[in-house]
Amino acid sequence: MDTESTHSGYSYSSRSGRSNRHGDRSRERHKASSSKDSSRSERSVVINPPDTPSQDSLVHNGDPLPGEPTPAADQGDEAQDDNWGETTTAVTGTSELSISQEEVVGLGKGMQDRTAGFRRYLPLAVGSCVGLLVLVTPLAFLLLPAVMWPDRLQACGAACEGLFLSIAFKLLILLLAMWALFLKPGRASLPRVCVYRAFLTTLTLLLTMSYWLFYGVRILDAQDEDYHGIVQFAVSLVDSQLFVHYLAVVLLELRHLQPCYSVCVIRSTDGETRHYNIGQLSIQKAALSILEYYYRDFPLHNPALLSASKHRAAKHLAGLKVYNVDAPGNTAGAQPGDGNQSRSMVTAAAKRKDSAHNELYYEEADYERRVRKRRARLVVAVEEAFTHVRRMKKEDECGTPSDIMDVREAALAIFPSMARVLQKYLRTTRRQHCHSMESIQKHLAFCLVNNMSPKAFLEAYLAPGPTLQYGPERWMADQWTLVSEASVTGGVKEGSEFLLRCLDFSLAVTVKGIPYIRLTEEYIDPKSHKFILLLQSETSV
Repeated sequence: MDTESTHSGYSYSSRSGRSNRHGDRSRERHKASSSKDSSRSERSVVINPPDTPSQDSLVHNGDPLPGEPTPAADQGDEAQDDNWGETTTAVTGTSELSISQEEVVGLGKGMQDRTAGFRRYLPLAVGSCVGLLVLVTPLAFLLLPAVMWPDRLQACGAACEGLFLSIAFKLLILLLAMWALFLKPGRASLPRVCVYRAFLTTLTLLLTMSYWLFYGVRILDAQDEDYHGIVQFAVSLVDSQLFVHYLAVVLLELRHLQPCYSVCVIRSTDGETRHYNIGQLSIQKAALSILEYYYRDFPLHNPALLSASKHRAAKHLAGLKVYNVDAPGNTAGAQPGDGNQSRSMVTAAAKRKDSAHNELYYEEADYERRVRKRRARLVVAVEEAFTHVRRMKKEDECGTPSDIMDVREAALAIFPSMARVLQKYLRTTRRQHCHSMESIQKHLAFCLVNNMSPKAFLEAYLAPGPTLQYGPERWMADQWTLVSEASVTGGVKEGSEFLLRCLDFSLAVTVKGIPYIRLTEEYIDPKSHKFILLLQSETSV
């Protein structure tokens, strides 16, 4: 192409300088592209196949690399495409270990799940290891002398054998106590380590290592022959471990039983409020207790009930128009009619704002009317269905055993008569997503088995129940986040505030101290409230 461009330059030398400059520019452009291709070919990585005789001929899959001379290059530029900038394929070094963003998210989620499982069972594993060390150490103290120097040990009398019995029962009691207090699955995964548990574990390890150090220096190295003293040493270790366990019971189970603070829990979306009394707990332990109370006492969070107020606020804001008075295009005397129009619109918006409470009043009244209407229809339909079941039950008592219907079949038979009415009621109260058809049929069969009344069946649908009443998909137990300015391992204090954040809402917790109550006594003399009734004989009847 360079030859052809040069020939064209010499052949048409009589043309204007503009065409010559155009040819120079094309040659420079072509040289730049050629240099880019050559640099690209230098940066590319070539892997020769095993049957390649040498590296002199750089060939990839039978085709020459970019920038190498080819036989087709001698034929000129007739074979080149005019749209080469759009059709040229650049060979770049791509990695075979490429991964998409979705796979990265899934990998992170899998690692988080494995980490959560590890953190859940780590305290149980540590407690098992420490407990095993505590139980094995006294037995090792008794067995090592009998194995290492049995010939030089003194005979163990009746008192020594009685200590064996004492050690056996104490170890059994310690094993049961450790199983009841430590070897149990955790109720929750806390963000930080429990301070008291870490302190007790450290104290137990320190106590055991101290006894092992004393045992190794004074008994193993010296090969003490007084076996009775060795047994007493093992008994003292078991007694010390029992006292440590008693300390653990006081710190972990008894210390927080006495109420010291009153907490106010407010749900951010609907303002549902509850008050609880708690003891001396850390912030993370108090948050765990509050979540347990929340699942028991708070009604299920229903975001559908908040859509009406949001729609009303959006409708109110849609009727308002905002004007920028200080805009450059707005002049005082430009258009006199615009000011009158703006004032009229502001006046209309003010009137609409004044009538907003009327709209809210009538909207709530209409909603309550529709709920009462649907509720009455539902109560009548359920009572008729239960009456039909009782009548069929009396008829089945007189029939043959083969004609008796199962409870599950009876529930499926009467469910269609109340399904439509129940569905309309749940839609009106915006709780249709909380109850599935399978759960309703299961609850209906449960009520029929236990001979419950229609009111007992309807109680689960007429009023929202606590969160634990519904399925696990409504619990959101793994989506809580503790937000606190103070350290979560520190104890709660007067005026402490923290937040329990979930996916759609949050719980704001405020701590207040229970006041010191001073109770006095006032003594009343039993003789001070006695009286005498005097009757006159002339009293008229």
